[in-house]
Amino acid sequence: MKADASSFDYIVVGAGTAGCVLANRLSASGSDRVLLLEAGGHDRHIWIHIPLGYGKLFTNPKVNWLYTSEPEAELNNRRIIQPRGKVLGGSSSINGLLYIRGQPADFDHWRQLGNAGWSFEDVLPYFRRAEDQARGEDALHGVGGPLAVSDVCEPHPLCEAFIAAAEQAGFPRNGDFNGPTQEGAGYFQLTARHGRRWSTAVGYLRSARRRANLAIVSNALASRIVFSGRRAIGVEYRQGEAKRIAYANREVIVAGGTFNSPQLLQLSGLGPAALLRPLGIDVIADMPGVGADLQDHLQVRMQYRCTERITMNDVIHSWRHRTGAGLRYALFRKGLLAIGAGYAGGFFRTSPLVATPDVQVHFIIFSADAAGAALHTFPGFIASVCQLRPESRGFVRITSADPAKPPAIEPRYLSSRADRETIVAGMKLLRRIMQQPAMRRYIAEERAPSPACTSDAELRAFARETGTTVFHPTSTCRMGSDDAAVVDERLRVRGIDGLRVVDGSIMPTVVSGNTNAAIVMIAEKGADMILQDAVAQAPVALSA
Repeated sequence: MKADASSFDYIVVGAGTAGCVLANRLSASGSDRVLLLEAGGHDRHIWIHIPLGYGKLFTNPKVNWLYTSEPEAELNNRRIIQPRGKVLGGSSSINGLLYIRGQPADFDHWRQLGNAGWSFEDVLPYFRRAEDQARGEDALHGVGGPLAVSDVCEPHPLCEAFIAAAEQAGFPRNGDFNGPTQEGAGYFQLTARHGRRWSTAVGYLRSARRRANLAIVSNALASRIVFSGRRAIGVEYRQGEAKRIAYANREVIVAGGTFNSPQLLQLSGLGPAALLRPLGIDVIADMPGVGADLQDHLQVRMQYRCTERITMNDVIHSWRHRTGAGLRYALFRKGLLAIGAGYAGGFFRTSPLVATPDVQVHFIIFSADAAGAALHTFPGFIASVCQLRPESRGFVRITSADPAKPPAIEPRYLSSRADRETIVAGMKLLRRIMQQPAMRRYIAEERAPSPACTSDAELRAFARETGTTVFHPTSTCRMGSDDAAVVDERLRVRGIDGLRVVDGSIMPTVVSGNTNAAIVMIAEKGADMILQDAVAQAPVALSA
């Protein structure tokens, strides 16, 4: 379809993880006209498609919004990086590729909060429909879906040692973190196929983009939603110096993600009136919940010097090993270039009183001082711990009526006492694993926080000094039935017609693990609800 058409049935704002799913499913009939707007460009960058290339994308403004938080009070007033994808596929094009759904109890809790249709039993069919599981189909996994899910290409001695050490510490080995139970240690699965990243742009959009009823407009920055009274009827967007408006006969679906979705709603007059009016924005609806309840997983990275030269540090700093790794990937799609952000890891309970795992560990076979930084010249590896169900809540707020200006992001990490206690307990648990015989033989020294850091106060201080995001922000357009909720259980913006939000921002609470798989599920379910609701609704005639 030509992108200059002014009227569509559906407009999807944001071609990220959720937006690509929506564009595919909503255009599948061939009859509904769909416009997909994306602020970034196409996903042609070579490092997008090589799994390990995610490390090259942390500071690339061509594919990354490069957001940072406001100074975080509990993290020594540091600004924390908040990378988000600005490219077709969104964050699924720049993330660490880990395929983790979360715990069944997460979704049952969503249902207990009053969100009908969101229990694990309700959402499992959408996880299965999306999935093309390399291991085959079973009661929990699907095959033939658009999202490729595969095992790591081969084991690694350090990962094997970590898993064995976890078993020595009393935790089970787990071959499937998305299986009957999440608890234990094992290898992560990746959203990859044949050693290549499988973003939603690859899995969902590549096949759909040839449809005559789907228009994809890239480098298009949405500036506001257009309303007729309290009904959304279109989207105004900027493309270069040009300003354009596209109209939606049925619905506008906002899928910009946890930061950009509340930003667009606020720019459009949906948000806290006390925030919007001083910025000169006409208030369509005073909605204090828009941008509130931000949640994210904080991680604390513990660094180790290895006794053997078997880490990625050693490969990167040797031209011979580096060349060999490149050739091995080019010829066989195997080796270090085919791994994700976590090679192995685990989900653990910090106390027998905790019903399900409350911390996650990412075991990484390289070491660096920060995400995206140069690897250390010595053999090294990292194990990071993050709390799975944080109580801390922050916000996202615009600071200007200019859509090109980044919003203020304040996750307020560790503002809850329970979060501070859990992260310390998680560090102690991780140390207990690393001190087991299977792992200890590979540790020349603990470089950070160092063996001298032992008390709860010292570990807490280390978390405040070095803790950072593990890139899982959610909940800024939270689903619910209370007054502060932004969308209802069918993801319709409360009190507004013709407008939905469908992305990670609608999560009532963050899932227990990496968020990408759950966002794909949300988009699959959201697309079904949109099409179901359309059956009973005649198109609305619009006038400019």
